[in-house]
Amino acid sequence: MPRHPATVLHSGSRLPRTSRRARRSADIRARLFRAALELFAKHGYLETTVEDITEAADVGKGTFFNYFPTKEHVLATYGAERIKAIERARQEARNGERPVLSILGELAADLAGQSSESPALLRSIYAAHASCQPVRSELQKRMQHGRGLIAEIYALGQERGEIRRDLAAAELGRLTQIIFMGVTLSWSMNPDTSSRKTAAAVWDLICANLRATNPRVHQKGHKIA
Repeated sequence: MPRHPATVLHSGSRLPRTSRRARRSADIRARLFRAALELFAKHGYLETTVEDITEAADVGKGTFFNYFPTKEHVLATYGAERIKAIERARQEARNGERPVLSILGELAADLAGQSSESPALLRSIYAAHASCQPVRSELQKRMQHGRGLIAEIYALGQERGEIRRDLAAAELGRLTQIIFMGVTLSWSMNPDTSSRKTAAAVWDLICANLRATNPRVHQKGHKIA
């Protein structure tokens, strides 16, 4: 009987052709993504062409469009990683193992840590947002999505009596997003200290004003910090 393509291969057997193709595809996409971000940081988003990216990634120009319809989609991929971090924080908040404010504090520091790789890249991205309507539209979509996720986390904290209820969760999400976008932009202009430490210090400053006046004991038995 012929072997099914999904059969586990023995040591020394050749990988299925589809597996090799998928790995090669993922490798090319990663190379294009890294090359694009490096060029954005070095030359600026608007000054970087698709041809520049494909040359740096050592692939044909047409290959780029097999993975990214436009340059804007490279930035969308960059932003998607940040959205995933917020989604993970929301899931942790739903699990109820730790206080929501602790989860939000770690999220703020983690997002800042992602940004610390290249202040030049961040400056390039902010410049693109300011001067390019398609990029700005994409940013607005990501901001709205991220804000909604953060608001969900705040709402969970309010339901558990951890977080003040005089402000709507949606408004807390909006204000938090604005604050930390400002922190990231400021750091990208003057990266004289760790962005992660700066974000953590800012969170400590505002966290006290987010706590409920008489917070309840956390449902898992941990007293709310």
